Amino acid sequence: MFKQILVSSVVVASLALTACASSGKKNAPPPPPPVNNSGMAGYGASDSSVSGTGLGGGLADLANKKTVYFEYDSSDLSAEGQGVAAAWAKYLAANPSVRVRLEGNADERGTREYNVGLGEHRANAVQAALASGGVSASQISVVSYGEERPVAAGHDEAAYALNRRVDIVQQ
Repeated sequence: MFKQILVSSVVVASLALTACASSGKKNAPPPPPPVNNSGMAGYGASDSSVSGTGLGGGLADLANKKTVYFEYDSSDLSAEGQGVAAAWAKYLAANPSVRVRLEGNADERGTREYNVGLGEHRANAVQAALASGGVSASQISVVSYGEERPVAAGHDEAAYALNRRVDIVQQ
C-alpha cells in the first residue's frame, strides 16, 4: 500500500513538473514597447520622441505609439503619422509572426456611410505605408468603425482631432 502511494506521488510530481516546464512560450516575438500616446504633434502638444525624421532613436521612440492622427476630411498621413508607420513597419518586418489590425475612425461630422468610408481610407493609407516598409499583407487586417468608437466626448475641435485616427492593435 505504501509503495503504491509513493509511486503515485512520484508520477503526479513528474507530470506536474513536465507541465510547468512545457507551459512557456517558445519562439514568441518580442512584445512592442509600452503604449504612450501622449504626443500629438500638430494638435498643440509636444512630443520629445518625435524629432528629425522620427526614426533617429529607433523603434522604441515611435512603436510605443499605437495611433495615427489625421487632419479633417483627410486620409493623408502627416509627417508624424509616416514616422509611426515606418517604426511599426520595421518592427513587423522583423517579426513576421506578429499581426496587427488597423482600426479606422472618424469624427462625428459627416454621414455614417461617409465616415465609415473615410475610416477605411485612413486605415488603408496606414496599410500602404506598412506595406511599403516591407510588411507582409498577411500580417495586416483593416476595419473601419467610422464615428462609432470615439475616444473623446465633446463637440469641439479638440475632441474631433482625437477621434480622427487609425488605431494599430497588435493581435
